[in-house]
Amino acid sequence: MHITRLATENFRNLADGELYPCQGVNVIYGGNAQGKTNLLEGLWLFTGGHSFRGAKDGELPRLLPGQEENSPRAALTLDFYGEGREQNAALYIENGRRSSVINGVKKKTGSALVGKVRAVIFSPEHLLLVKEGPARRRGFLDGALCQQKPGYAGLLGVFQRALLQRNALLKDMVRFPELGDTLEVWDARLAKLGGEVMTERLGYVQRLGPKLEEIYNGISKGKEALSVSYAPSVRAGGAFTRAEAEQAFLQELGRTRRSDMRAGFTTAGPHRDDLEITLNGVSARAYGSQGQQRSAVLALKLAEAGALSQMTGETPVVLLDDVMSELDQSRQDYLLNHLHGRQVFLTCCSPETVSLMETGRRFRVEAGEVFPEEV
Repeated sequence: MHITRLATENFRNLADGELYPCQGVNVIYGGNAQGKTNLLEGLWLFTGGHSFRGAKDGELPRLLPGQEENSPRAALTLDFYGEGREQNAALYIENGRRSSVINGVKKKTGSALVGKVRAVIFSPEHLLLVKEGPARRRGFLDGALCQQKPGYAGLLGVFQRALLQRNALLKDMVRFPELGDTLEVWDARLAKLGGEVMTERLGYVQRLGPKLEEIYNGISKGKEALSVSYAPSVRAGGAFTRAEAEQAFLQELGRTRRSDMRAGFTTAGPHRDDLEITLNGVSARAYGSQGQQRSAVLALKLAEAGALSQMTGETPVVLLDDVMSELDQSRQDYLLNHLHGRQVFLTCCSPETVSLMETGRRFRVEAGEVFPEEV
């Protein structure tokens, strides 16, 4: 899929207007706080998700002079090609709520756009995938799976509710030991759901791995090797079936029952899994430089786009925010000139970086105004 037009009205600091991108790489450049990231945020909202910057919907309309609160309404319009045809979507933000229109059909929520516009986003916060603990990496796996398989979100929600109920039971058993008779029932249910979650995550990592290695090889020009592996807290073997994962989890719940009762929560399971990221065979988190860690996350996000394309048949749009800092010229060249077969929107500050572009389209942003320029 690709985007052919974005129109903004009263959105963030952006002047009302239109942007016509190309199907290849689109570079959006300018100084800090000029509105570059706001353009990517506007595009991302058409995936049906919330702002990748954590902003509330009520903060998105532009603040007009003399107003103490944000303007009551902002509007975004998108023309795009997807599912083999030209399509149109509109997003309205009013009184802190979003509504949408898809090909002329009104929808009450912005989330109704899920599955219509597919995109993958990289922002500086995603560097925490490498730098921080397992929770970030689990979030990456689950978020990617939810885009590929909408039903996975429901599975994950049911698992998390079952986990909360088991944890509540563990706490209550301190005062009411007789409740222990029901623990086996919850163990069986949690093991079944957890086995499904583990199997879905393993399958995704197996699909992601080859794409990741190929992309990172291109970014590093073959100088470094990046790999990922799924690290479940429940040891079920290197490659396991759903039944094997369920059985391994059930056995682990039995083995850790006493320690769980003392702790008051479930100490093992998919909620404690990790994604191991290694660079030349060692931990990227512990030994990778800033540039290597940034390159690793970029490769993860681009591989995510490839896996999403393979699963859905639609190549997602790639949004790269503030991606060029701490990358050498060779890695910048890869992002600007070697991401073939996909539409990319990339923000940066340096005009010198823009000069490396061989083809594509570029836009200069100044005080919310967007100025198209020739490459």
